[in-house]
Amino acid sequence: MEILKPAIAGTLESSDAQVTVEPGDAGIELNLQSSVMNQYGRQIKATVLETLERLDVANARVTVVDKGALDCTLKARVECAVFRSCGKSEANIPWGGAVK
Repeated sequence: MEILKPAIAGTLESSDAQVTVEPGDAGIELNLQSSVMNQYGRQIKATVLETLERLDVANARVTVVDKGALDCTLKARVECAVFRSCGKSEANIPWGGAVK
């Protein structure tokens, strides 16, 4: 999927994450901030990158502000932000279908 416009999904509440995607032209540029970076930083990064790969996103600037979200929440937030940025969230899409 091609990122067409900036989009945000999620909140800054505890146990959630706010994901922002913007158009990019140099692959995936990931900026990660997390309250649990020392414990789970590598896993958070892997989850976000894997989700983007499954959605066929090749070029994007992605910012994740994590407040202790579970992997399933991270996947949902990334998926939602990507669909919003492509204008596909208005369509009748099967949420969760692209991300296993």
